[in-house]
Amino acid sequence: MLSMQHLLLAADGDLGPMALVMQFIPFVLIIVVFYFMLIRPQRRREKATQEMRSKVEVGDEVVTVGGVIGRVVSIKDDTLVIETGSDRSKIRIARWAIQTNNTVHDS
Repeated sequence: MLSMQHLLLAADGDLGPMALVMQFIPFVLIIVVFYFMLIRPQRRREKATQEMRSKVEVGDEVVTVGGVIGRVVSIKDDTLVIETGSDRSKIRIARWAIQTNNTVHDS
């Protein structure tokens, strides 16, 4: 079975500009597939995570990246103080360290 490149070689005797374009089409298709299958969904997840972190309020129950579960006591710029355990120990964490917000908010 002859490929498009072989047909062009037989017709022209050398590789023309159309053959060069035909060689790059698979690479362009791979890049497009990677964008829609990997890059775009990852950006969407990052945007949703950033929005969740920015909407954390005092009283919310959060889980940190390290697995610490606590209730938000105070918020300052990009740090939060959470209260954990029955002895009410307090931990100061960075806002980026919040993995999930377990409190359901009415939208």
